[in-house]
Formats: sequence, structure tokens, C-alpha cells
Amino acid sequence: MGRILRTVTDKPADDLKPHFRSDVTVELIKHTASDADVLFAARVSTAGEQSLEELQKDPERSKGLINYLMRDRHGSPFEHNSMTFFVSAPIFVFREFMRHRVGWSYNEESGRYRELEPVFYVPGEDRKLVQQGRPGKYEFVQGTPEQHRTVTAAMEESYRQSYAAYQEMLAAGVAREVARATLPVGLFSSMYATCNARSLMHFLGLRTQHELAKVPSFPQREIEMVAEKMEAEWAKLMPLTHAAYNTNGRVAP
Repeated sequence: MGRILRTVTDKPADDLKPHFRSDVTVELIKHTASDADVLFAARVSTAGEQSLEELQKDPERSKGLINYLMRDRHGSPFEHNSMTFFVSAPIFVFREFMRHRVGWSYNEESGRYRELEPVFYVPGEDRKLVQQGRPGKYEFVQGTPEQHRTVTAAMEESYRQSYAAYQEMLAAGVAREVARATLPVGLFSSMYATCNARSLMHFLGLRTQHELAKVPSFPQREIEMVAEKMEAEWAKLMPLTHAAYNTNGRVAP
């Protein structure tokens, strides 16, 4: 994603050492998204084309219209906008992301065409490690310090071995698309993800836990971390839409 590609032989030694992260990166790259976009789309069906000045004459009416659309699930007016995010996260997060196909476009970095960087995911100390209960009715609880040490040591050792094998194959002239097979899903990847507000709301409804949600969701924590950062950016762009989403139980229209 915009990085300079280098061959195995011209990389500094420090660049070949695995790096470990417990966070994710989400950046809003570009957008055409505002509450006015929703109002334009909704009012054209009853009042024809209107100027931005006309739409902003009555802020309470605008707020009420957006809330009405959200409450009664008139969804199409929420599609007339666009947000593009840069996301850096473990590969297993992206595999969950790809379940969201309607209203989303993705471009991910390719292990066929570039050498993959040795950046790997290791859970932070606040990441709950232990699953309790039966399928469909389980919960996650904090792990013990010993369990955290076990997870960290096991992951870091596995990552070092897999990346060393990857480098060994590349140095022997093996194609990148073949050598990458040794790398784990804890490897960080990056992508551009583009969506509209309606598709983002559906994503948030499934990938976040929230006290205002009418429908409970149980996302894996790592994709929830991405979702929370996306929501924070969206809330600044479309505050009336975001407020109506929360008021009406965080159900996508």
C-alpha cells in the first residue's frame, strides 16, 4: 500500500526481524460523506432537487427526517456517500471482513507481487483469552499472567520460525506466491476498504458490542477494534446519522 518494494538482498538486517503488535491501524483516506447527502437523497422523492441552503434552513426538521428514515428502515438514502479507509490488521481479521460484500470494495496488498513484512499480531494484556460456556452461549474472560506469557512466547516463536522459512525460500529463488504459504494468519496485512454509511452500519451492527444495540452481537475482539476506529471517523462525518443509528438500536436500515 504505497511502500517501496525491495528484494531480499537489499533489506537491512533489522527489517528482517519480526515485529510484534497488539493494535490495529485505521485511517480515513478520503470521503464524500455528510448528513446532507442523506437529506438530498431522501427529499428528491418528495420535493425534487434542493440546494444545500434549503436543506439547512430547518436543522430540527433535518434531524427528524434522518431519524424517521432510520426508524422506519428506509435505507437507500444512506447509500449516497462514500468513505475509504486504510486498514492494517492481522490476516484473520481480513478473512472476517470479506464476509461483508454488499456495499463494500476491497484492495489488499498481495503476497504474490511483493515481499511481505515481518509484522505479527500478539494479543495485549487486556485481551481476554479464556472461553467459557457452550457454543452459542459462551463468554470470554481474562487469562492469567501465566496464560498470557504462554500465548506470547508460543506466538512469537512460531512467527520467527515461519518467517525464517519464508526468507529461506525467497533466498533460494522460490516464487513469493509459493513461499508465502508458510506464513500464519497472525501476519499483518493492509488494504483499502470503501463503503457507504448503510453498509458500514450493517458492519458495525455485527462487529461491535454496544449497550444500545437491540440485537446482541459477539464479534472477535480484533475486528471489533477495527470497527470501533471506523465508527469514530464516521461519527464525525455524519453526526445526525450516527445519533439516529444509536437511538434506533444500532440496526442498519
